[in-house]
Formats: sequence, C-alpha cells, structure tokens
Amino acid sequence: MSIQSRLALACLLTAATFAAQAQGYPNKSIRLIVPWPPTGTVDILGRTLGQKLSENMAQSVVVENRAGANGIIGSEAAAKAPPDGYTLLVENFTGHAINATLQPKMPYDSLRDFAHISLLAWVPDAIVSLPTLPAKNVQELIALARAQPGKLTYASFGIGSSAHMAGELFKIMAGVDLVHVPYKGGGPAIADLLAGQVSIYIPVLPSVVPHVKAGRLHLLAVTGAQRSSAMPDVPTVAESGLPGFEASNWYGIMAPAGTPPEIVNRVNAETARALQDPDVRKKLAALGFEIKTSTPQEFYGLLKSETEKWARVIKTSGARAE
Repeated sequence: MSIQSRLALACLLTAATFAAQAQGYPNKSIRLIVPWPPTGTVDILGRTLGQKLSENMAQSVVVENRAGANGIIGSEAAAKAPPDGYTLLVENFTGHAINATLQPKMPYDSLRDFAHISLLAWVPDAIVSLPTLPAKNVQELIALARAQPGKLTYASFGIGSSAHMAGELFKIMAGVDLVHVPYKGGGPAIADLLAGQVSIYIPVLPSVVPHVKAGRLHLLAVTGAQRSSAMPDVPTVAESGLPGFEASNWYGIMAPAGTPPEIVNRVNAETARALQDPDVRKKLAALGFEIKTSTPQEFYGLLKSETEKWARVIKTSGARAE
C-alpha cells in the first residue's frame, strides 16, 4: 500500500471514529470548567447554562470552579483536557482577548488551542460614582477630568479586568488623565467608592444595579454598544459624548482543540436551545445579560477581532500585568 493510500485510510478511520463518538455523545457526565470564583458573572452564567444542558441532554453537567491568574488556570486546564467533548469551558473576554497581550507568558493560545463553540452573552460595564460627584453624565465627567488632570481616580476589580480595559479605552478616547486604582475583586472596590476613596468605579453592570436602585450610587452610563435592557433609561458612553466607544464583557463556550466537529456542532445547537428557554432568558436578563449565540466560525472571528482591538488599547495605554 502506498503512503498516499495509507494516509487516506487513516483519514477515513479518524472520520469514522469521530462520527461514532458524536453519535453516542454524551454517554457520561460532562465537566464544565469555570475559571473564576463562585457567584461571579461567569459562574452564574456557567451554572445556569450547565443546568439546562443537563436537562436537555439527559446527562449530568458538573461545574468545576478553577479560579486564579485572571482566568488562566482554568482555561489552561481546559486546553490540556482530552478533546472528546467531555470537558467544556465557559469563559469571558478577559481570560482570552485581554490576557493574550497583557500577560507576558501564556500557557495557551486562545485562537489555536480551543474549539470555539458559541458566543453566549454580552454584559456591559457601567460608570458609577457617588451621587455627590459634580459630574452627572459622561460629558460632565470628561470636563471635570480635563479641569483636574491626574486628580480623579477610577477603580477596577483588577489589572486586566474588563473594568481596567474600559477605563483605559475611556482615557484614550476622551483624552483625559485618570488614575487607575486596581482592587482584588469587586467587593473592596465598591466599598472604597461608597466611602469616597475613589472618584468613579467601572464595574460589570449587574454588580451595582442594587446600589443604583437604592440611591447609594449614581450610574452615569453603560459601556456597551447599546443600552442595557436591565437599565434601559441609562445612556451608553457612545451616545453621551464619545461616539464609537464600546467596551463590553462577552462570554463564550469552548472545548479543547481537536474536539470532533460533530460534537462541537451538537454542543453549539444544545447551547442555543438552552439559552432560548424562556425561564433561562428571564433569569439572565434580570441580571443584565444580553443573550446572543453564534456559530463556531462567528465566535472565532469575534475572539480574533477582540484580541486585536484590546491589544491596541493595552499597547497604547502601557498597561502591564502585575
């Protein structure tokens, strides 16, 4: 048998193996890695999706929190897992589009080492302050910052977080000098904002909605391309004085590279089905999630374009990992 014939036979056998795997999938429990701590937005989304996938696929989906290193530890574990469809990863843009440039040494390549299954949702960040801050909207905030260069501070829940990147993009586009104050998590950041220790905070929107509704914080704008359904009366940064500004958290589901296409497509279809469930949509919408699924190809394209966008912001701002 010639080399060409042997290669062709090997390809046919591989295809047959993939088809057999997909036909019986899933026949055991699925591990869904969430590379962030419990109760955060990634965890809430992952657990909500995992529960519905389990119901629809008649197989248990076990959520495993593997937090640390800005999402890197859990994502690395997923990248190195067997590509058989029984390890999935729910992640946000920080662990992939941001870390790709911000972190000097990455143990995985987000474009090469994963099968990109589907986009899941978007969540905008928010710009919040104490009600006593003289600036009540984005234009007034820009004017205040320009009048006091280097005096206003903005808090984030960590270097490389969505809050950090949104703040740096805001500084670049508005041409203002704000001082970044990173915290180890959202709780300490909100506490210091409420105590008047920082000027503004740029958190994930759902984390501050209760404070805004209670009147403890003032919401100047949301950072997404569109207004949030959770706070529809609040304008975006783009429509408040910075046209073209957009900085949102997106969330997606992945598998290790080499996962059979048939399994990727099955999980893609089941994901879309799960997120179309009325109860799931209602629950997530109440928390500020904007549900949006995609094809694997569309999700790969989004990750690529977002990686390039935030690489430019990181390089321009000079942001560095700790």
